[in-house]
Amino acid sequence: MQPIRQGDVILLPVEQINGQQLPHLTLAEGEVTGHSHRISDGVAQLYEKNGILYLQVLSETATLTHEEHQRIELPQGSWMVRIQREYEPQGWRYVAD
Repeated sequence: MQPIRQGDVILLPVEQINGQQLPHLTLAEGEVTGHSHRISDGVAQLYEKNGILYLQVLSETATLTHEEHQRIELPQGSWMVRIQREYEPQGWRYVAD
């Protein structure tokens, strides 16, 4: 599987997921618009371990939704959720969506 990107959220395929299951399917909250990257259709579980989110897509596909981006159909599998960062003279910062 190849990495998948929606705006500032990047999903990287991983072999295995460990961590604490979270009670929601929101991968990232928008800091500027208030919109969120979230799973809107399909069966999935979100986990957190050491400050890193992991997504397990259990159904054949799950839909990643955000109001400002095209919906993406994620295939079944395990994913590490990363937020894109950019460099400024003051240091690294997360990209705000």
